[in-house]
Amino acid sequence: MGLGTRKIAGISLLLAMSLIAFMLENFLPPMFIPGAKLGLGNAFSMLALVLYSPWAAVLIVILRCVLGNLIIGSLSSMMFGLAAGAVSICVTVILWRFAFPKISFVCISVCAAVIHNAVQCVVFCAISQTWQAIVYLPYLILLGAISGFAVGIACVLVLKRIPSRMFAKMGADVL
Repeated sequence: MGLGTRKIAGISLLLAMSLIAFMLENFLPPMFIPGAKLGLGNAFSMLALVLYSPWAAVLIVILRCVLGNLIIGSLSSMMFGLAAGAVSICVTVILWRFAFPKISFVCISVCAAVIHNAVQCVVFCAISQTWQAIVYLPYLILLGAISGFAVGIACVLVLKRIPSRMFAKMGADVL
């Protein structure tokens, strides 16, 4: 990926929006299960995947996890989020590279969200040595499917509704 000034600015903009969404979600009450969030910040890493490259998406996920948790002061959440983010973005990149367009962009988003929630639950159980918490897994998978669907649809709508010349101004590969 040739990193020109426009690409760096575009990726930085997506990172900033991802961080803002991440931090705003921390002010909202959890979705049914303690700590469960919609994960709107993931939309910007998914957009980076499409507009720039897998490496841009990975960079946004890692920086969002680290910077977001440093800003809100939750280092324990960083452990869970970073592990889950790393695994889910790897799955996302693999599906994007080898299964798209056989499976839809929304399906890739759903898979990423489900994997993210499952990994977070397993990491929590492993670190806390509280394997009883695994009973939350079916609920977390369902919430992951719902949030992944919402994020995937949001990304598809953004990609369809915003003119490609706007993305070109950010240094993105025009769709």
